[in-house]
Amino acid sequence: MSVVQEIHQDSPSRFHRWTKIISAYINVTKPKILIMLSFTSLCAAFVAERGVPSFSVLFAMLLSASLSAGGSAAINMWYDRDIDVIMERTAKRPIPSGEIEPASVFWFGIFLGILSVVIAFIFVNPLTALLNALGYFYYAVIYTMWLKRRTPQNIVIGGGAGAFPILIGWASVTDSLQATAWLMFMVIFLWTPPHSWALALYKNDEYTKAGIPMMPVVKGARSTKIQSLFYMVLLFICSLVLYVSGNFNYFYLAGAMIFNSALLYCTWKMRKEEDHQFVWAKRTFICSLFYILGMFSTMVIGIF
Repeated sequence: MSVVQEIHQDSPSRFHRWTKIISAYINVTKPKILIMLSFTSLCAAFVAERGVPSFSVLFAMLLSASLSAGGSAAINMWYDRDIDVIMERTAKRPIPSGEIEPASVFWFGIFLGILSVVIAFIFVNPLTALLNALGYFYYAVIYTMWLKRRTPQNIVIGGGAGAFPILIGWASVTDSLQATAWLMFMVIFLWTPPHSWALALYKNDEYTKAGIPMMPVVKGARSTKIQSLFYMVLLFICSLVLYVSGNFNYFYLAGAMIFNSALLYCTWKMRKEEDHQFVWAKRTFICSLFYILGMFSTMVIGIF
């Protein structure tokens, strides 16, 4: 066999290896969550501008925010590799499955975080760069390394990490943070407990096995459901206050009433459900995903 033939035969396997490596690096950034975070930051930029922001600013903001969120997610996967291998829903992640070395993920996460701040500082503004750095630190250190394994309030306090893209999007076009930005921040903050606890309820066995003090593990299903309903009521109120302070039109108000009522109904049904049943916990989790899509879409439409 000639050398040329050997090279041609080896090319498919080399290509396959490279695609697996690239795919692994993409997966450690948690791309599904990244899409949601980018969407909320984009919506915040539109609301702050009360129209369509500059494309160059929008692009730089989305790039820097994605790098910040993706980098902190990589640090999260690096730090949680010991428990990810235990839990069924995380066992196939790149590190526990052996697709990528932990050290590589760590330095990849650090690199993305630094690059995020540099891009935001040069192409957006210093406040956006600072918020990217704070959001990165909040998720990678405060939530992942401090809260997650120590307190059942990990999701409540850690909810701020998922809300930082709101502030990043807003600051990118205004170089400031007004009350409306903080109320949009609170929508994500208050949404996080019923969203995450719904998942934790029907994944309780996995969290128990991994030793993660999620609310259902520590306080039980009944207490978790009651607290979820409490945060859902606060979320409903916050959404209505946002209408008053944010100068939105009636389209937003109608959307807020519809989407909050739907999620409140699911959360109420989850509370009424027997503690060993999780049909409505799963429905609440799914409904909460559509809630974010619906609410933030109506925010954007509600400014016109």
